[in-house]
Amino acid sequence: MTFGKPWPVRIACDSLVALGNSTVDGKVLFAKNSDRPAMECQPLTQIQRCRHQAGELLRCTYISIPQATETARLIGSRPYWCWGFEHGLNEHGVAVGNHSVFTKEPLAGQGLIGMDLVRLGLERARSAEQALETITALLAQYGQGGSGYADKDWAYHNSFLVADGTRAFVLETSGRHWAMRHVDDVASVSNHLTIGADWESLSDGTIEDAIASGWWSERRDDRFDFAAAYRDTSMAPEVISSGRHRRTCELLATGKGKLSEASLRTGLRDHYGRPTPLGEATPAEAEYFGVCMHADPVGTTTASMIAKLPHASGEPLLYWAGLGSPCVGAFVPLFVDCDVPQALTLGGAAASRDSAWWRCKKLLLAIEADWPRHASAARAAFDRFEAETAERLAAHRILEQSAPERRAFAHERVETMLALVDELSGLCT
Repeated sequence: MTFGKPWPVRIACDSLVALGNSTVDGKVLFAKNSDRPAMECQPLTQIQRCRHQAGELLRCTYISIPQATETARLIGSRPYWCWGFEHGLNEHGVAVGNHSVFTKEPLAGQGLIGMDLVRLGLERARSAEQALETITALLAQYGQGGSGYADKDWAYHNSFLVADGTRAFVLETSGRHWAMRHVDDVASVSNHLTIGADWESLSDGTIEDAIASGWWSERRDDRFDFAAAYRDTSMAPEVISSGRHRRTCELLATGKGKLSEASLRTGLRDHYGRPTPLGEATPAEAEYFGVCMHADPVGTTTASMIAKLPHASGEPLLYWAGLGSPCVGAFVPLFVDCDVPQALTLGGAAASRDSAWWRCKKLLLAIEADWPRHASAARAAFDRFEAETAERLAAHRILEQSAPERRAFAHERVETMLALVDELSGLCT
């Protein structure tokens, strides 16, 4: 199998959303796997609500832009070296995630990277629609540009999944061009353009530029197809994302009407129905690239999230955080209005004991050394932890408790999870 650029090309991520008409309790669910370089630490970051002075500048990963008057409280997951987020949830119940996509349009110079746009959308929006407007306005003004990686100079275009307690949108981009459609019930986004002739909005000049570039004929009488015009498969062959996208679409379709946090956890852990990656698969096969990715250097799942988005404001916002590979890890409950345990926020380029991410990575490396021997026992232990967490969350009505009581629950669950990680790491070595 060959790629348009010298190996490695790191190109992955999957997001899922289920609106209230498709979930077991009528609340919107948002989930994402962030697939990045295998040894790139991705700690959580918590931002407090803040008012800013007029004229203040904000330094993003590569460029500075005017700061907003007020920014929201939020939790986001951030590769240690950059300003932006892979995914996150803000105090207004807005969730956003991004994905690299590949188009025929070249990217040059520096602008906002996709992770910057995720964080800016979360900081500045009170609804999914407002996040969409924020991201598209920033795209028009500053464009995309700058490397999405700490160790190589490689920029990429982005798609976004944006949701709140009532609505969700898919936004796909090529440079400053974009297409958007809303979600009726469920949706999945991976690493290729999926919006074709079903777009609902396009950025100004999108069709004209496609015609001028020879990617679309003005003599065609059918509706303009964004993906057909702009998608490029020379850099990232279809096999890399086609199987993952099909799997997440199947999960959402078969579970429609009864989707829950548990079913989305199962989806994020998927290896084409197997408990562990298919070891004999090659990069020429879709099965090599699972939803739960173990395909370094193309991509490895380094962080995950599941968010429950209530209809009404004031209900506590629950952010389920996953560190590292979800197939041999556990999701821990956090609340946007409570502080995040410090261990989850620490971590850099070098392994460190004080970082929860690096402790989870140590376990993953031990399990990967002998999947048949270690994986099932680790998964069983984490399943018990998650079942106990869900049972206590419901039995003690944690969502109805005060912020200090919810904080105590979240901190205890994180401490228990990390103790379990350390215990399993000892058993697997």
